[in-house]
Amino acid sequence: MKVLISDDQPDVLEAVRLLLKGAGHQAATADSPQAALAAAERESFDLALIDMNYSRDTTSGEEGLALLDKLLARGGAPVIVMTAWSNVDLAVEAMRRGAADFIQKPWDNVRLLATIERQANRSKEREQARSDLEIAKHVQQHLLPHHLQRLETASFAGRCLPAREIGGDYYDFLDLGPGRLGLLLADVSGKGVAAALLTANLQASFRSQLELGMKHPRALLTSVNKLFHESTPAEYFATMFFAEYRDQKRELRYFNCGHPAALLMRASGAIEHLEATALPVGIFGTWRCEERTTTFSPGDLLVAFSDGVLEAGVERGEEFGEERLIDALQRSRKRDLESLLDEVVAEVLRFSPDVQSDDVTLVALRAI
Repeated sequence: MKVLISDDQPDVLEAVRLLLKGAGHQAATADSPQAALAAAERESFDLALIDMNYSRDTTSGEEGLALLDKLLARGGAPVIVMTAWSNVDLAVEAMRRGAADFIQKPWDNVRLLATIERQANRSKEREQARSDLEIAKHVQQHLLPHHLQRLETASFAGRCLPAREIGGDYYDFLDLGPGRLGLLLADVSGKGVAAALLTANLQASFRSQLELGMKHPRALLTSVNKLFHESTPAEYFATMFFAEYRDQKRELRYFNCGHPAALLMRASGAIEHLEATALPVGIFGTWRCEERTTTFSPGDLLVAFSDGVLEAGVERGEEFGEERLIDALQRSRKRDLESLLDEVVAEVLRFSPDVQSDDVTLVALRAI
């Protein structure tokens, strides 16, 4: 490992450097918090080993805690702290703030090397986890629709921005036959890897039964609910907006399974809410859904979205909400659908710039 050692005592720096060198590690030294931060700016380290006190006759650890906070804020290497005077309370506070481990001075060489070796193993595990997540992200991106049919009377598009590397939102466009398009937006409960696996399961359920959906969309959803209920733990479910657009008649047949109401923005300026017609998918084995129908006129715009759009900013006490979403859609309404969705997503992220706590997904269809 490449280790940054920070301590105000030259003999300590040299002793630790030689110990690490003998164990096959590389080490850079810094004799103050300022020097340590400068070193971290110049190059990357796999681990930082820092003292908690630098000023003469100081034992509070405030300098070390401040250095720890700044190093961790950079989002870089894990930090091991060194505490003198058997100060357990200081070590506990450092761990609470995010330190990976602590060493007491005077240290035991065997324990110090074992602690560093443990961090080396954890670094390998983290690297493998990052690699696995990158693969999962790549696979999930390929689950999104890429080769789409064209409609004569409508254009359509979708966007999905996961809160983490992978997420639990999913949208799809399904070819249900000539002039018939299926639109699907689903939000699986939970986040991360578990939600992503369930999302893939949900997509497989739909894709494997497209022939049934071509004839009986209600039967398709009933079957998907049964499969999802049987293959997932009881606490998991999915809200969903599913619709079939018929090109020739400009007709939309839709099912809203516990999902936020989709917005149908008429060319006249009127706004209709396509409310829930069924419970979320996967909660009950026996499940019923109601189909509703509406027709489009040129210029009418349908937008379905996940709750991550409406709830953006909830951590700071104010949600993006439906009113802001409608305003953003109105401002971008004359743009092509791809640009419209890009602008709405950007608006959501601008509203909550510090943290994205949930996936942001939208699907749009506009009659032409």
